[in-house]
Amino acid sequence: MKGILSLAFLGQTIRISVPYVLAALGGLWSERSGVINIALEGMLLAGAFGAAAGCLATGSAGAGVLLGVLAGVALAALYGLAVIRGRADQIVCGVAATLLAIGATRFFLKLAFGSSSNSPRVEALASPAWAARGGLPGFLGDTVGSPLVLATALLVAATAVLLGRSRFGLRLRAVGEHPEAAEAVGVRVAPLRWAGVLLSGALAGLGGVWLCYDQHGFVAGMSAGRGFIALAAMILGSWTPLGALAACLLFGAAEALQLRLQASALAAHGGLVQSLPYLVTIATLALRARRQVAPRALGRPWPPSSPLEERRAA
Repeated sequence: MKGILSLAFLGQTIRISVPYVLAALGGLWSERSGVINIALEGMLLAGAFGAAAGCLATGSAGAGVLLGVLAGVALAALYGLAVIRGRADQIVCGVAATLLAIGATRFFLKLAFGSSSNSPRVEALASPAWAARGGLPGFLGDTVGSPLVLATALLVAATAVLLGRSRFGLRLRAVGEHPEAAEAVGVRVAPLRWAGVLLSGALAGLGGVWLCYDQHGFVAGMSAGRGFIALAAMILGSWTPLGALAACLLFGAAEALQLRLQASALAAHGGLVQSLPYLVTIATLALRARRQVAPRALGRPWPPSSPLEERRAA
């Protein structure tokens, strides 16, 4: 219990939660516009590979951040072409996009670095000098002072303001709730859904950048289910930024606890301990399942092209 209440545990929880928060924010923008996004896992993976490739090719951590975000946006654009322009099934396309990211990153990893498992070492973004002077212990200071942690906090606040109080956010939420009514008053549905999907790619790509820099390189399959946990956190948070943040911190704490238990006397029960974050995810979703209200038009293509879809939209 003493270890769990320590500042080191708090720092570890924040560090683990960053990719969850960024991917959950990405899913939030997409799903509030009416597009289901289970491709977050693939976007995380694409962002991580883009960050490693950009940093190693240029020697600049900033270039890695930019390329990682662009890689997430590229996969989101491909997904958008399928589900917005092509009106394909969003669940199937999300799974396909994730499988594409898994296969493509392994292929380019072998092509670029001669390895099918991991890239050369990548140096992380340096924390600013004030983090060391702030009186926080080393690990916590490095975590809280990290530029990507600060950016994540700002993005949560920006998402809450833009989605809840801006004209753009109001219109995006309208096309996710009732696209017929939105279009009737002159709001174009497709461009706003494109905006939501591309924003989800950028944010999830940034989450992949954090994974790459936090683990000092790209490892095949390093997203390791984080995109799906982020999706669960978004649902648990009732499709709100602050709710998603709280759920991500809960799952981050569960994973940090799992890592501490693995180093304790419970290490002999390795399989059970490693399943802790997933058990917490399932349990919390089950407890709050009846309280979740998804956007009404979530998963419905636009415009409806059949009488059945028109009746569902009514």
